[in-house]
Amino acid sequence: MGKSKAGKDYIGVGGGALIINDQNKTLLLQRGKKASNDIGVWCKPGGAVEYGETVEAMIKREVREELGVEIEIIKWLKHTDHFVDDSHWVAFNCIATIRSGTPRNMEPEKHSEIKWFSLDKLPRNLATPTKDAIEEYLKK
Repeated sequence: MGKSKAGKDYIGVGGGALIINDQNKTLLLQRGKKASNDIGVWCKPGGAVEYGETVEAMIKREVREELGVEIEIIKWLKHTDHFVDDSHWVAFNCIATIRSGTPRNMEPEKHSEIKWFSLDKLPRNLATPTKDAIEEYLKK
């Protein structure tokens, strides 16, 4: 029997950081052709929780792996139940700022582009957890 897969055989747990800078812009990544799902969609950096890892540690690790920066989590937002490509993920969302480093695309095979967006000029094709996080942030 094959290995079971998060999101397909059981609910996956993941999350990401809505990184906001001093100009009130957010840093998003466009999912590339080799991404596991949501190809061409813009999303906040993040990923899946590994066994024995806290959600906070996962978000910091994923941001470091994807963008090469260290972040500080400022505030937790509501979670998102994300249903995509016949899978189910529970995504934890947070607001963060960059503590050190300059963002760069560390995973060009998974992300075709990274870009800062003004919160009033966002791309239309946002991943559901990213859209949810931005909507909650803007309600503040």
